[in-house]
Amino acid sequence: MPEFHTPPIMPMAIRFDHEQLTLAPAGPTLTRRMSDLEGLFRDEAARAAAAAGENPVVYTVTSSPVPEANRELPQSITTIMPGTTSGEFWMTKGHQHPDHQGEIYLAITGRGGILMFDGEQTSWLEMLPGTIGYIPPGWAHRSVNTGTEPYAFLAVYPGGAGHDYDWVVEHGMGKRAFRGPDGSALLRPFAE
Repeated sequence: MPEFHTPPIMPMAIRFDHEQLTLAPAGPTLTRRMSDLEGLFRDEAARAAAAAGENPVVYTVTSSPVPEANRELPQSITTIMPGTTSGEFWMTKGHQHPDHQGEIYLAITGRGGILMFDGEQTSWLEMLPGTIGYIPPGWAHRSVNTGTEPYAFLAVYPGGAGHDYDWVVEHGMGKRAFRGPDGSALLRPFAE
């Protein structure tokens, strides 16, 4: 499996394959299955049943070789499969940056959204191909596929910011994204 480069990083060109949703040269690829998302869906019993059965891939993260290190700007492509669990859209785990720094996402294919929470207020950005979503410092964020095909986006973030997934499990995201009657995203209170 490809790995991250070791600093200092030399200047490089990174090729993006729009059809394959890959980066070259490639860094590591992370695959998250339903079994990796314990405690994130409102209906934990339905999630656990899916994990014990087919255990589908919910999303993948394909990275460039730029490392998650201070002063570096790693890039990755996240692809979330379409689907719902008891009506709740499939999503990434979501995280908070322990070193509060901003991040940008560029939607590539499909339809999705960024659910953000600062501990008090929730924000939702609809993401369609060509949309750049800005995530300010201090906001936990999770991406959601609200469409019927894979939703992919490019992320560029400060390498030293870190990823705290436990913050989201402990605090939630303020709201959850469910399929509305017309198929679009319907945000409901997190505890509902």
